[in-house]
Amino acid sequence: MAHEPLPQGEVLLEGFLALETPEGFRAELIEGEIVVTPPPAGVHESTISRIIRQVGRGAAEEMDVSGNKGLRVPRGGLGPKNHVTPDLTFAIAERALFDDAESWMDCDGVAMVVGVTSDGPDRDRGPKRHCYARGAIPLYLLVDRENSSVTLFSEPEGDDYRQMCTVPYGKDLELPAPFAFTLRTATFV
Repeated sequence: MAHEPLPQGEVLLEGFLALETPEGFRAELIEGEIVVTPPPAGVHESTISRIIRQVGRGAAEEMDVSGNKGLRVPRGGLGPKNHVTPDLTFAIAERALFDDAESWMDCDGVAMVVGVTSDGPDRDRGPKRHCYARGAIPLYLLVDRENSSVTLFSEPEGDDYRQMCTVPYGKDLELPAPFAFTLRTATFV
């Protein structure tokens, strides 16, 4: 019995989902490209830790946080959904969003994602930002280590965010509700 060949997008998605990356590495499917990144450096993880502590102490709502949570988000063109992995994914704890989540989950209910640049910073600044906007994630916090700055993207609309606020390291950044606190960036240096 002859089978019709699978569309290229389905073949790509099946291949991606079947990948077995070495321990500590992570794979993402971003705009039709499979991207594998090595484990992050210590300064990357220190920044992540500082953000988690500040959110835990300062957020107006109690937050659940997941490091490296796989998210399925719409693709800009034809083909399979993007499968992206933010450094941090925050959701209001009351929603228990992560309790029954699969490895790759949809973005509904995500309050904010965080990216800290390392290898391939342009991916965080462009394609991943557009993925998060298409997924209607309300807030995207980008810590750009190369530029020594922190940018908060808000008000997703279509392929991008309508608002962005960038501050250099050392300047405070106001996070809106449901966080509603001042993020201190002085320790990100």
